[in-house]
Amino acid sequence: MSAATALLQRARALATKHDRPLRFVVAGAANTAFGLAIYPALLWSSAWLHEHYMVGLGIAQLVSLCFAYLSYKIAVFRTGGGARVGREIGLFSSFYLINYALNWLALPLLVRGLSLDPVVAQFGFAIVLMGASYFWHSRLTFRTRET
Repeated sequence: MSAATALLQRARALATKHDRPLRFVVAGAANTAFGLAIYPALLWSSAWLHEHYMVGLGIAQLVSLCFAYLSYKIAVFRTGGGARVGREIGLFSSFYLINYALNWLALPLLVRGLSLDPVVAQFGFAIVLMGASYFWHSRLTFRTRET
């Protein structure tokens, strides 16, 4: 067996072993791109939304939350429908409400208290959020009997 073949087999084994976390990263990237695109798209598509930009923000956040929920549910955790959907949506939304509140508290502390640049502080917060998001969604939101 060649070194390239062995390396490819090892990469496939790792990808299979870590399938869900890899799907989570890909879905997270798609959610981030969508979330960053939907707000300006809404404002540029409507003069009324451009004038009432906070309404546009609310719509963008709601649409982004739905998009993220569906992408994690379908592409990452692959849970079924039925009665569990309401529970999942509640837990999923709760995570983001808690995140928004913590972000509003943490950012000033990181910037003023630790003298971090706001962009650096927010990036660090986002890194912590990614890990917390996977833990929350895998253990709570999309929990199955197997996990």
